[in-house]
Amino acid sequence: MTTNTAPPNTVLRYTAFSATPEGGNPAGVVLDARGLTDEDQLRIAAEVGYSETAFLTPGDTERTFTVRYFSPEAEVDFCGHATIAAAVALGDRIGPGELLLHSPVGEIPVTVETAADGSPYATLSSVATRSEPVAEDELTEALAALGWAADELDPAIPPRIAFAGNRHLVVAAATRARLADLDYDFERLKTQMLRLGLTTVQLVWRESASVFHVRDPFPVGGVVEDPATGAAAAAFAGYAREAGLVPAEARLTLHQGADMGRPGVLTVELRPDDSRTHVSGTATRIP
Repeated sequence: MTTNTAPPNTVLRYTAFSATPEGGNPAGVVLDARGLTDEDQLRIAAEVGYSETAFLTPGDTERTFTVRYFSPEAEVDFCGHATIAAAVALGDRIGPGELLLHSPVGEIPVTVETAADGSPYATLSSVATRSEPVAEDELTEALAALGWAADELDPAIPPRIAFAGNRHLVVAAATRARLADLDYDFERLKTQMLRLGLTTVQLVWRESASVFHVRDPFPVGGVVEDPATGAAAAAFAGYAREAGLVPAEARLTLHQGADMGRPGVLTVELRPDDSRTHVSGTATRIP
């Protein structure tokens, strides 16, 4: 554990869902954002250039914080990978244990642990999940923007909008090859996502009963693709449970980022009689 604290407004850089700096999803982390305006935070996020930067303000106790998330173009209500990165950064300074983050979407409990190999490991608990149908014309538009054909979808995983703090359109590919070949119309998909209030499009291919490969276009944040998306993983797992695709008690593994050269692993736990989902992963400091 590192006992020293960074000066206020210092930007730390961590990658989430990977044990090496070359994998996972990089996030900026500001552990003490007191005095920063909205404009300051958006400017810093743009300068950092990652899909999100988390800005924390210390609360009433050492382990309670308010958190806000900014992409290079806009504030985001909730970001899973930046939460994991921020939790591990806090664990490096104040040690493992329970944290409570007050986010724009509600309270996000986080647990920071040390794995048997000594690496840090964080688990966030999402807000309650839910899902809703996607209109047929909107699905047609999304497929056109993606350059996907309707017969390339997996009929066992119907398209749906899933929520776990923000909204994600879930579209499942029938083959791994279809998922790997991603070349979409950035502005067209962005326009539709802004209209529907979507944060990412969660593209999925199912390898086995509990293993999935996913990709997440994020044009509304000014990013072509997010390498590892904890918020979308939380939302997808909730949808999968609601749709009966997985049991009410399950542990799902999501592989993301390999097609970008930044492989990461996200673990999502579903617990009986629990409307939240629980997303876990490691994180490491980027030198």
